[in-house]
Amino acid sequence: MTDHHGPRAAEGASPSAEATLVHAGRRRGLGEAVVQPPVLSTILGSAGEPGAADYARAGNPTWAALEEALGALEGATAVVFSSGQAASMALMLALTNGRDKLLLPSDGYYNARVLAERLRPHGAAPVFVDQSDLPGIEHELRSGGAAVLWAESPTNPLLRVADLTRLGQLAVAAGAPMVVDNTVATGLLQRPLDMGAVASLCSLTKSASGHSDVIAGAVMTRDAELAGELRLWRTLGGGILGPMEAWLAVRGLTTLPLRIERQSASAQAVAEHLAAHPKVTAVHYPGVHAATLALARAQMPLGFGPLLSFEVAGPPGAADAVVAAARLIVPATSFGGVDSSWERRGRWAGETASSSLIRLSVGLEPAADLITDINKALAAVPPAG
Repeated sequence: MTDHHGPRAAEGASPSAEATLVHAGRRRGLGEAVVQPPVLSTILGSAGEPGAADYARAGNPTWAALEEALGALEGATAVVFSSGQAASMALMLALTNGRDKLLLPSDGYYNARVLAERLRPHGAAPVFVDQSDLPGIEHELRSGGAAVLWAESPTNPLLRVADLTRLGQLAVAAGAPMVVDNTVATGLLQRPLDMGAVASLCSLTKSASGHSDVIAGAVMTRDAELAGELRLWRTLGGGILGPMEAWLAVRGLTTLPLRIERQSASAQAVAEHLAAHPKVTAVHYPGVHAATLALARAQMPLGFGPLLSFEVAGPPGAADAVVAAARLIVPATSFGGVDSSWERRGRWAGETASSSLIRLSVGLEPAADLITDINKALAAVPPAG
C-alpha cells in the first residue's frame, strides 16, 4: 500500500499517515515506555492553567494520543467519543442549531436515521434522500430553510458509492455544512474533508480499531469552531471515551494500514467469486459495481475496505441457512474486525435490506479459505419450490 505522501517520502517531509499511526502519542524521553500505558486517573494536575483539563470528563492524555493519530489520517483535528452514535449525536446537535432540516441518505446506516428522528424535537427535521439524485438534493438544499447534508459513502449495508465532491459542491453553494460518515472506508482509504465535507465521522468500533474489542467514535474536522463545539457537547453530555478504550483504539490503529490492505484485497476476491456463483443474485461491493467503479477508484484509490453484501437465491430462510452453515465465518453483527463475520441484515427492524441479503465483513483469513467456507455454506441452500 502506498502512503499518502507517495511511495517514498521526500527528505525533510512530514511522516506519512501510516508512520504517524505507529508512533502517535508516544513520549520520546530517555527511559519512557515504548508502549505508553493508559492514564486511568480521573483528576489531572493542571493547577488552574488556562485550557488545561483538570478533570477526566474534559480531557485525558490517552485520548490525546488517539486524536493525534486520527487527525493525522485526514489532516484535521479529531474529537473522540464513547461511541459512533455519541459522536453522531454531538455532530447533529452542533450543526443543526439554527437550521431547519437534516438531509440523510435513505439507504444509509439505519441508526443514524433513527437518531435523527429522535432528535427532531430538539433541532432540524430529518429528510431522507437518494444520494445519487443530485438534482433532488440540490432542490432540498435550496428550499424549505437552512439545511445540513449528511452523506455516507460507501453506504452500510448496500455499499453504494456517492459522488462526494459533487455533493460537497452542492452543499457549499447552498451554504450547508456537509458531514460524511466515513466508517466503512476510514480516513486511510478516503478523505472526505478534501472533498468538501466540514466533518468526517467514523465509528472506531469497526475497522479503525479492528479487533472487535472496543466501542468508540470520532469526528475529524478542520473547522476549529466546530471542534470546540464538539468538545463542549462531549464534556457536558458526558459522551466521553474511557482511557482503556482509547488505549485499545490506539493499539488497533497501528496496524490499520496492514489490515485494511489485506481485507480490501480479500473482499475484492470474494466479491468477484460471489458475482459468478449460481446461488447469488446480486453482489454489492464498490469493486464489482461497474456503474460507480471509476468514481470509487477516484475517491478510494488504495482499496474499498472489508465490507460487502450479497443476496441469496432460494426460498424464504435461505440466507439464514447460509449464515448458520458457515464453519469459519462467525455469525455476528458489526464489521471490520480481524475475524470474518456475517449476518442476514434484514433481521434488524428498519434496515434497508431485502430478506435475502447477507452482509459479510472480511477479516484476515486467506481469501481462499473464506471462499471455501462460503461455497460450503451456499450448498446448504435448499432448492426453490
